[in-house]
Amino acid sequence: MKKYRVGILGATGAVGREMLKILEEYDFPLAELRLLASKRSVGKTIEFKGENYSIEEATKTSFKGLDFVLGAASNEIAKAFSEDIVQSGAIFIDNSSAFRMKDTVPLVVPEINGEDVFSNQGIIANPNCSTIIALMAIQAIHKLSLIESMVVSTYQATSGAGAQGPIELRNQMEAICKNESIEPFVFQHQIVENVIPHIGSFLENGYTTEEMKMQNEGRKILHHPTLKVSCTCVRVPVVRSHSISIDLVTEKHLDLNVVKEAISKEKGCRLYDGPMENVYPMPIVTSNQDLVYVGRIRKSLIHENGISLWCSGDQIRKGAATNAVQIMMKLIGLEI
Repeated sequence: MKKYRVGILGATGAVGREMLKILEEYDFPLAELRLLASKRSVGKTIEFKGENYSIEEATKTSFKGLDFVLGAASNEIAKAFSEDIVQSGAIFIDNSSAFRMKDTVPLVVPEINGEDVFSNQGIIANPNCSTIIALMAIQAIHKLSLIESMVVSTYQATSGAGAQGPIELRNQMEAICKNESIEPFVFQHQIVENVIPHIGSFLENGYTTEEMKMQNEGRKILHHPTLKVSCTCVRVPVVRSHSISIDLVTEKHLDLNVVKEAISKEKGCRLYDGPMENVYPMPIVTSNQDLVYVGRIRKSLIHENGISLWCSGDQIRKGAATNAVQIMMKLIGLEI
């Protein structure tokens, strides 16, 4: 089997480290692994398959000879190095939002629009984590009948804000127990014993940048330019795994049993729908694995063709690192 030279840009961050775990778990055929980060990380080492790999400073010449670069850095870093990566001959699979809505850049969830990877011009974008989890949950329904609209509420874990998010949550939990004062740094308000309906920057229409991603990215991934989505994104005091409530309307009337059977057979999903037995998706069930769990499936009480569901998935894995590795696997013809 052919082996490939892979670099990780932003290797020391939470997503970069998770990418390493996924590469090992999926036994990706590596000829070379190059770990790239900022100058302040040079000298550090990260263990991979029993070996210690030294962190190298990311420079314009760091990508020479690589086949793929997995991006796990900020928009600014992705933009700064994208041209160098493409010119080196590598394919840049980027987890930032820098290129997601660019017409010439495929935005890909492999189980949904995997063939789009082959139309790349050197850059492929990884979608927003909540978008990936939501679309994985509804894909089986969308195959049965065109989804016309969705009302979505996300319940996003603190780790979605980066490594400091869970630290702030834990620190605030300790402060609460000790009756100490709390001063938020990562989030806009205290997160312990609270939920915050504010992720991203507010726009003139009253929605946030994070909320608009569900519609804008969803349209591109599903090849469905008329999809209508109204989304509210909420930060919740959970360490890992996002949960999402979805109320959707389909073009055709669908039988609920048919819907459940379709979800149960959808690749990358697990039907987890036994509410009478207290069986439904939760972060504590879905963390540290790659399936999107779907449950609480029921008919809408306000629209004849409406379906309501609840889903949960690990946003660091399938919502970021795993999806990027799966894109790379799709490109080289490996089974996802």
